[in-house]
Amino acid sequence: MTRANRYLFPAVACLAGALSLTAFSLTARAADKPIRALLVLGGCCHDYPRQQETLTRGISDRANVTWKIAFDPDKGTTHKNPVYDQADWAKSFDVIVHDECTSDVKDLETIDHILKPHRAGLPAVVLHCGMHSYRSAGWPKAVTPWFEFTGLQTTGHGPQLPIAVHFVDNDGPITKGMADWTTINEELYNNSAGKLLDTAHALARGAQTLRDNKVEETVVVWTNLYNSRTKVFATTLGHNNDTVADPRYLDLVARGLLWSVGKLDDAHLKPANQVFITD
Repeated sequence: MTRANRYLFPAVACLAGALSLTAFSLTARAADKPIRALLVLGGCCHDYPRQQETLTRGISDRANVTWKIAFDPDKGTTHKNPVYDQADWAKSFDVIVHDECTSDVKDLETIDHILKPHRAGLPAVVLHCGMHSYRSAGWPKAVTPWFEFTGLQTTGHGPQLPIAVHFVDNDGPITKGMADWTTINEELYNNSAGKLLDTAHALARGAQTLRDNKVEETVVVWTNLYNSRTKVFATTLGHNNDTVADPRYLDLVARGLLWSVGKLDDAHLKPANQVFITD
């Protein structure tokens, strides 16, 4: 080795090390960056003042997520959440959690405004009564725009009774390692066409034994690929406060949210808080 090379080699090694540390630092910073989520909720029939806190705290205990909450205190089904009055209502968010209950907001221009960022690729989580919202003209005979987004058309629910949740996809990234469980009294939403849309994929089914011993069973957790590009995680579970606060429910929704944004990984998931309780 020449004298020049003898001095050059350590310099190159130091430069390579510095570049490696810089790349590691940038990767670590990107991993530490929280997911920005908007929770839209309010309307009929649910304890949204309590559930907004339960959901946001519970999910952030499990995943690296920060929140803005758009809570509409109106308790009817006809009132549009004021967040949608903004032209760029979804700007700066990585994912939208739709938990509103506004079945009689039917104006197609409004629904188009809500769906516009999702058609462009913005991920979503749709919870419980979000599945019964935005029933525009043609519903329930036709699959209207909102239900193309959710991946399943549902028109109603049965009585409040326990639901036995059975995972039908045990190897997928969202549900892997999760055990079947039975909820407290909950509402089992129907699958009005008897199945998911072709763009959707079932993760869990729920069975409810009625008082005449008749068993009703429907899909209760699924994913959807909307407009050929947008990941949507959806579940009809979550009417009552105790269900929303159940660690199994929060595990499921947190993992579904991370899946929707493509970050179901160790950098964004807090595995120490994953409980996966069995009955």
